[in-house]
Amino acid sequence: MITPFEIGRRAIGPGRSVYVIAELSANHGQSFEQAVRLVRAAKEAGADAVKLQTYTADTITINSDRPEFRVGGGTLWDGRTLHDLYGEAYTPWEWQPKLKALADELGLDLFSTPFDPTAVEFLERMDVPAYKVASFELVDLPLIERIARTGKPMILSTGMATLAEIAEAVDAARRGGAVGLALLKCSSAYPAPPEAMNLRTIPHLAEAFGVPAGLSDHTLGIAVPVAAVALGACIIEKHFTLSRDEPGPDSAFSLEPAEFRAMVEGVHTAERALGAIHYGLSGQDEASRTFRRSLFVVEDVQAGEPFTERNVRSIRPGHGLPPKLLGEVLGRRAAQDLARGTPLHWGLIA
Repeated sequence: MITPFEIGRRAIGPGRSVYVIAELSANHGQSFEQAVRLVRAAKEAGADAVKLQTYTADTITINSDRPEFRVGGGTLWDGRTLHDLYGEAYTPWEWQPKLKALADELGLDLFSTPFDPTAVEFLERMDVPAYKVASFELVDLPLIERIARTGKPMILSTGMATLAEIAEAVDAARRGGAVGLALLKCSSAYPAPPEAMNLRTIPHLAEAFGVPAGLSDHTLGIAVPVAAVALGACIIEKHFTLSRDEPGPDSAFSLEPAEFRAMVEGVHTAERALGAIHYGLSGQDEASRTFRRSLFVVEDVQAGEPFTERNVRSIRPGHGLPPKLLGEVLGRRAAQDLARGTPLHWGLIA
């Protein structure tokens, strides 16, 4: 059984409206005014929440030129040191309370991903409504326990984690007293190809751990998050930018406002289309009932004349007897004169 929970005023879980998060990440370009525009644009694009990242270059790594601290492996950031990359990407901490106040004013949830205990303490002073754990931090069990002790809901990205590592992280969160927990499927490639997403993992995560599951998406476009909703995703997180033409570490795989709006609409359309297990006519199908086939008199028939394959046929529309009754009608006689085009009913049959 899936245990739902709440973030702010929103219920998260199966049967609830999909919760859509706009990840701002580094797309502010170190401009507070740009960050403000991003928060406002996220609201206009239909996001339920905006998410920040709370770290500095020195809290997430160290300044080192050793090969271990230089990015490689075919990413967007190959050749850069981690310290340099995070120094460009971080969101200044003094902005974050101001951005939360703006989000509160707009009716948006705003929370963050902390990367060390000092960030957790800072975010607690901001009174964020929830926490996100990044996929690369999923193995930092002490950090997960520290976040859980806040008593706030937690969303954990699973990234490259094995099922055993996810289980350890969930156990750590529950040991810490997490009051609400969700798991997000994601690929830790930036950008991620659709064939690497393995979206069928989403319902398995929900079933395996009894928590709402969703998607943190780094693919290009909106098809993958819409498909994820069809598989039961309760949360969709997507990077958000005002323009991919603006340089930044994350802009290449972020959605612009019009695209984000299209994603939100697609997600909620998919959500409505899921409906329930149902057969037969729905309310919207009622007008189409008349286009089903039924039995009609197709030649003038005199009272007492037998019905034959020549004067009775199964045709559209659906105002007469069901076609399956044709065998019972043939050979019987007309109870009255019947004109061509009369729908056949038992009262007309002797």
